[in-house]
Amino acid sequence: MKKLLILTILLFSIHSQSQTYVKLNAFSTLLTVPNVGIETSIGKKSTFQFDITASFWNSKVTPMQFYIFMPEYRYHFHEKYNGFYVGANVGATVFNFQKWNHLNLDEYEKGVGYLVGASIGYQKKINDKFMIDCFLGGGNSQGFYKGYYIGTNTRYEFAKNYNKSGEWLPYRGGVMVSYRLN
Repeated sequence: MKKLLILTILLFSIHSQSQTYVKLNAFSTLLTVPNVGIETSIGKKSTFQFDITASFWNSKVTPMQFYIFMPEYRYHFHEKYNGFYVGANVGATVFNFQKWNHLNLDEYEKGVGYLVGASIGYQKKINDKFMIDCFLGGGNSQGFYKGYYIGTNTRYEFAKNYNKSGEWLPYRGGVMVSYRLN
């Protein structure tokens, strides 16, 4: 029910405000980790962005699969889509990879998590249809996972349900090339 309400609000805002951009992160896509999004106007100086970042790398040596779903509220200091902004985000992640601070190369983690943080960015209109969005963000990441040995897929740790891990990390950033839909 909550998902239907959020989707209805999002679709209503897209239609009523008539400024919507689809976006592609140029840097992460070059690294074969696509990050796509949509940003729409929800007020005089406010926008809502939803983006998805995905890594599809499934190596037998080191799995590096993850998916991040990130809704973000943005407040623009001057006009929307042109100038500095700050954002607040709460997202979800699903992962099957080796933790960034894990030194044992024979182990990987598989689980879910959530992210809570903030972003800062700058948008510059190129013309009526295109815009560049440079941004950086981070915050607190909480993960719930099970640890496995690479190759045998047997558990290396024996947490009863899920192991838990939390870090403060930069988890967003790049340059989005944006195209205005309407």
